[in-house]
Formats: sequence, structure tokens, C-alpha cells
Amino acid sequence: MENKTAKNRYSDADLLDFKALITDKLTSAKDELYSLTSSLSNPNKNGTDDTAGTYKTLEDGSATLEKEQINQLASRQKKFIENLEAALVRIENKTYGICRETGNLIQKERLMAVPHATLSMEAKLKQN
Repeated sequence: MENKTAKNRYSDADLLDFKALITDKLTSAKDELYSLTSSLSNPNKNGTDDTAGTYKTLEDGSATLEKEQINQLASRQKKFIENLEAALVRIENKTYGICRETGNLIQKERLMAVPHATLSMEAKLKQN
């Protein structure tokens, strides 16, 4: 990769702002992941053990569906955390906010909304 001039990267002050934003999002994402995984290992028992077989069958199906949905959410959350951690590495390398397709700076507004973005809007739109 060629040497980038100061115009082709965000300032150290900007990078610190992005780092703070990403660190906050990372903390929230990890909390949510913990909540999801703990709900899988400790399903809520509401204390109403039905003895009728019909209700039991419906509950089993519903519980399975709910577990699958929680697993999907947990998987997406893990990927989000990995992306945020990768963004922190790019901040340390001072390559954060540089589009991997065009080499131009990604708009600050985009990075504030999607702090782990690696594509500018123009590159993202070309993908579709």
C-alpha cells in the first residue's frame, strides 16, 4: 500500500473521537451478546408447568424457534463485535476511514452511523 498523505487519512484527534464511539458501541454489543447467550443457557421459566400434552408440544416448537432466533442474533452480534474490533485495529494503524476500494476518505457522517464501514458510499453503491 502506498504512503498516504495527511489529506488521505483522518487526523489523530478525529481518530480518537472514532475510537471513543467504537469503544462505546463495542461495550454495548458485548453486553447484548452476553444477554443473548445467557438467555440461551438459562431459559426463562415462568413457573407455569402445563401438564397437558398439547400445550407441551406447542411450547417445545415455540422454544426451538425462539432458540434459533436467539442463536441467529448472537451470531450477528459476534460478527458485529469482530467488525468493531477490526475498526479499532485500523485506528491504531491510522488506516481507519479509508475506503478499501477507492482509497478515498469515507464520509465522517457514514462512519458515525456505521463505525466499522470499510467502503465509501460510492463504492458500496457500485457493489449492488
